[in-house]
Amino acid sequence: MIDRDALLAWTFPDIEQIYSEDDTIRYALAVGMGTDPVDERQLRFVSEIGGPPRVLPTMAVILGYPGSWMADPATGIDFAQIVHGEEEIVIHRRLAPTGCIVARHQVVDVIDKGEKRGAIITYDKELFDKNGGDLLATVRHTTFARGDGGFSGKVSQSSKMDPQVAEGTAERSAIRRRTLPTIPQQALLYRLCADRNPLHASPKAARSVGFDRPILHGLCTFGIAGHAILADWCDYDPNRLRSLSVRFSAPLLPGESLQFTSWASGRNIEFEAIEKVSGRRVLTLGRAHVEGYV
Repeated sequence: MIDRDALLAWTFPDIEQIYSEDDTIRYALAVGMGTDPVDERQLRFVSEIGGPPRVLPTMAVILGYPGSWMADPATGIDFAQIVHGEEEIVIHRRLAPTGCIVARHQVVDVIDKGEKRGAIITYDKELFDKNGGDLLATVRHTTFARGDGGFSGKVSQSSKMDPQVAEGTAERSAIRRRTLPTIPQQALLYRLCADRNPLHASPKAARSVGFDRPILHGLCTFGIAGHAILADWCDYDPNRLRSLSVRFSAPLLPGESLQFTSWASGRNIEFEAIEKVSGRRVLTLGRAHVEGYV
C-alpha cells in the first residue's frame, strides 16, 4: 500500500548521461520523424548530412531516465496497473545534438482518488548541462496508479486527472489539421530510447493488464505531438517550441495513425488528437507555447 509521506520523501540519485548524435537521431526516428523521405525539414532531425542533426525538444523526456523506480516494492505501488496520465516539458535552453546532462528527480504530489478509483503520482525532472551547469529543461510526469486508491482513508477533491473536467472550451481560431502515422514496430523502436516496460513489447504482459496487444508508449505519442506542433506552427524550427503538455486519454496501438487538430488560443497553441480510423480520443488538453506563431 502507498505511504504518501514516504513517496514524497523518495530519494533519487543524480543521473549523469552522455548522449551522442546517434542517440539524437535514434530518438527522432523512434517518434516517426523522417516518415517523408524527401522532406528536407524532417531529414534535418534524422541525418548528420549537411551538419549536426537538429534536436527535437521532446527528447528531454528520455534524458536522465530514472528507470522503473515505481516497480520497487518499497513504493507500495502496483506497478503492473500504472498508466501514463499526463506529461509536460518546459524548455529553458535548447538541447544540443551531443552533450552530457545531469538529471535530478523529485516526487511533488501524491493524490488518493479513493478506493477502486486509483491514485495520481507526479514527479519532476530537471535537466542540467553537466559542463556549464545551466538548467536546460523541466519535465513533469504524472502517472495514474489504477490499483492503488484508498491508501489514505480519505478521498481527494482535486479534479486532477478527472475525465469529467471540461475540455477544449476555448474559442478556436487558425485551425490546422495533420495526420501522422505510426508503424507496427513503433513501440519496439521506441524501447531503444529508454522505457523497457514489457507492456509495450510482450503480448502476454499486455493481456495480463487488460490490453489485447502491446500498446505504444505515452511518451512516444508525446513525441509525435511535438512533431505535429513543429510542423504546423514552427516550420520545423525546434527553437520556437518552448513548452508542451498533454493528457493521455486512451492508448494508441502501433500501426495506428494520430489525427491532430490544433488552434491558436491567446498566446498558446491548443490541440487534441484522435485515432484516425476509430475516432478514439488519444490526446486531450494539449497545449504548447510557440514563439512567434502569429
